[in-house]
Amino acid sequence: MDRRLIECVPNFSDGQDQKVIDAIANAIKTTKGVNLLGVDPGQSTNRTVYTFVGTPNAVVEGAFNAVKVALELIDMTKHKGEHPRLGAMDVCPFVPVRNSTMEDCVECARILGRRLGEELSIPIYLYGYASTLEYRKTVPQIRAGEYEGLKDKITLDDWKPNFGPARFVPKWGASMVGARKFLLAYNINMLSTKEQAHRIALDLREQGRGKGKEGKLKGVQGIGWWLKEANMAQISFNLTDQELCPLHVAFEEAKKGAEALNLSVVGSELVGLVPLSAIMAAADYYIQKESLCIFEPDQKVRLAIDRLGLSSLYPFDPKDRIIEWKVEATDPPKPLLDISVTSFVNEVRQGSPPARVCCISWSVASLTSMVGLLTYGKRQWEHLDKEMRSLILPLYSIVDEVLPLVEADTEAFESYVKACRETKNPDSEEAQKALLDAINVPLELARKLSSLWPHIEQVATLGNPNCLSDIQVGIKCLETGIWGARCNVLINCGSLADANTKVDLVKEANFLYDTAKHHASRILRTLEKDHQAEGEK
Repeated sequence: MDRRLIECVPNFSDGQDQKVIDAIANAIKTTKGVNLLGVDPGQSTNRTVYTFVGTPNAVVEGAFNAVKVALELIDMTKHKGEHPRLGAMDVCPFVPVRNSTMEDCVECARILGRRLGEELSIPIYLYGYASTLEYRKTVPQIRAGEYEGLKDKITLDDWKPNFGPARFVPKWGASMVGARKFLLAYNINMLSTKEQAHRIALDLREQGRGKGKEGKLKGVQGIGWWLKEANMAQISFNLTDQELCPLHVAFEEAKKGAEALNLSVVGSELVGLVPLSAIMAAADYYIQKESLCIFEPDQKVRLAIDRLGLSSLYPFDPKDRIIEWKVEATDPPKPLLDISVTSFVNEVRQGSPPARVCCISWSVASLTSMVGLLTYGKRQWEHLDKEMRSLILPLYSIVDEVLPLVEADTEAFESYVKACRETKNPDSEEAQKALLDAINVPLELARKLSSLWPHIEQVATLGNPNCLSDIQVGIKCLETGIWGARCNVLINCGSLADANTKVDLVKEANFLYDTAKHHASRILRTLEKDHQAEGEK
């Protein structure tokens, strides 16, 4: 089964006719293997952003089906809107989401572009990572002159499309199909004129006002426009690389620009879906800036929504707008993570292969962070708040990192069994590769658990003494989890053909367990001595 998940975000040039919007959406969601996550129409922009995910073949088919419908319903000779556009489908990017690469997305873009050009006679320009020409890699480069200038531009040698006819198609225009990282379509609400918003956009966007007058923010495209339905202006940003310019940086810089002109920023708006990492980065920024102590993911998300004003125009529902949460809601059940305690015990009792020792190891960080939280914020231990803050966060984080390994352990083992069955040879290349994956999962678990020792020792030393038994159990669970992971590595290494790799893996697994025994014994002895000393007072 193809487990690769790719996002496709086509932008169609109609945000006003509900029948057209719904017809395109229906073409996407009725495509087998596609999950339509969002439909975001804009009245003033006269543009609708569709977001859907699926396997590589499924998203290509979904995009093709959407274009076939749009070809019948959208007429660019009559189109007007605030947003720049090149054609009836302006852009169609493919974005890697899960178990997929940029190369997968480039292949999707080329397959779709070729089909649209050959089967529907639509001029197609490749962009982003799918383009091999430096002068036409970005959307602004290709869209310069827009639909109105395309009639002359498309006949020039430098601007002949990658696929489809090198002639003007009045009813459609042309389309850009590409591969990119997550692009955040992010609008900042301004109580100003359109011209004032645009002035700030020019100061901030990477292109600035042209050569020699570049803007302040890298990886940012931007313009100012008027949002008629809200009676306000917006700075409309495309943030093309979160690492170069995160959401909160764009927001804070826009606020500075507005303050310099005595203008007011009144929240912001995300168009389409957003990766969880973007929201969490904003939350972490405001947590640090305001010296807050927030650990729970849903509380962090709420903080980011509030500080960025993401619900200022309409409610921002994180379950519907954060791509990982939206996809997770439609994912098939996770056999181990979604199981009840009673069912898990029965799985163990019945000897089910998936019920492995390492499946219980996430309790370590959970128990230890609980001890930290039962210390943090309590009046009698208020003097330890700073230390507890620094300790609880990594413990929370490691739980999120360990949980996926629980399911990965089962999947890797099943893949090995399947490869052996299909090749009828456990030494085949396919079986050995699957076996190495099955070894690396528990080894990675042991590595992550081993990173907890410094944090657990500090919590054990400083934490609420009423939670002594909890921290003791947590320490033994940690030692047992690493031991169980080592056992999995050792038994699977017995079937590994590569002798050198086998020696290295066994050596690391033994080292991690020896280290665990040392830390567990030392910390537990210290706790016992401290407890006895307290009892003798």
